[in-house]
Parts: sequence; C-alpha cells; structure tokens
Amino acid sequence: MKRLVTRAAMILTVATFGLAATASAAQPKEEIRDALLMLPYYGVFDALSVSYDKGTVTLEGYAYHAALKADAARALKRIAGVDDVVDNIKVLPASMNDDELRWRTFFSIYTSSFLSRYAPGAGLLWGHPAGFSRWDMQTGRQPLGNYPIHIVVERGHIRLIGVVDTTADKTAAELVARGVAGSFGVENELVVMPPS
Repeated sequence: MKRLVTRAAMILTVATFGLAATASAAQPKEEIRDALLMLPYYGVFDALSVSYDKGTVTLEGYAYHAALKADAARALKRIAGVDDVVDNIKVLPASMNDDELRWRTFFSIYTSSFLSRYAPGAGLLWGHPAGFSRWDMQTGRQPLGNYPIHIVVERGHIRLIGVVDTTADKTAAELVARGVAGSFGVENELVVMPPS
C-alpha cells in the first residue's frame, strides 16, 4: 500500500520535473508538488502537470471545476522561488453526458477486481459510508484526493492519465475504460513506474 501511495504522489511529477535537479531547484519543485496535492478541489477527474525552470512554473492539464485552475495558480505564486506562473490548464466543458461517463469509468476502474488496489483505502467497498454514491454523481462532487489513475473526459472521449505498477495494469485500465458504454474513444497516457 505504501508503494501505491508513493506512486500516486508521483502523478504530478511524471514527465514534469525531468530537468536536472540542482540543490537550489530541488526545494521549489517539492513545494510545488505538495501545494498542488493539497488543493481542495483536486480529484480523480482532474489531471495536472507542472514544469519548473528558473523561477517560472508552467501549469498544464485538465480541471473538472474552474475553481481548481484559479486555485492552482494562486497556490504556486505563494511559493518562494516561483517568480512567474504560466497557466495552461484547460477547464473541461460542463456536460451531463461527460459527467455520467466519468462516473461510469471511475466505478468500472476502481471496483475492478484487477485494479481495485489502486483505490484509496485499498479497494474500499462502494456503499461503505466513506465510499461514493449516486448522490455524489448527481451533485457533481468528484472523488477528491490523489488517485493514481485520473479520468479526464471531454466531449465523450476518455483520457487515462497517471501512474501504475505494471504494463498489465496499464492494459487492464484501458480495457476497462473501453468497456464503458457511451465513449467515443480512450487514450491511455498511463505511465508504468519501474520498481524502486
């Protein structure tokens, strides 16, 4: 479980901080990652990535709620060593069809017997008081927190972004997402993290 949590925390750093780390640059990068992971609206239906270069942070990715875009930029501007924030986060358009597709994909992936170990709580049973319900779907609340497999849906297209342990997990997540009715296609951008 600790390994999954560590890998989940790396979602914001995969293909993000590929720059050669120097002693002075390493500190802001860690603070940047931590600030993004603590955003109140960051969840499984969002996917953020950042790059840091000589005081400039570039934000990329997708936000399910517009508030996340503004909060992310604001949080990073407060970090020592960050002089400028370039905000290229795309706010996903509101769509009831996309919302339904997001939730069906979420439940399909995180309740799959093969992939459920990636769910926070190591496969927490849905219906448990701490789980998610149809009410969450109807109110537009998304599962918040740092999920290793993020589900970005835009105009019926599903994009899987994040980190998994094996190629088999990456393939399984794509197959599960392709099995969700109503999608126009699946892009699998999951990264397989080598064992540490």
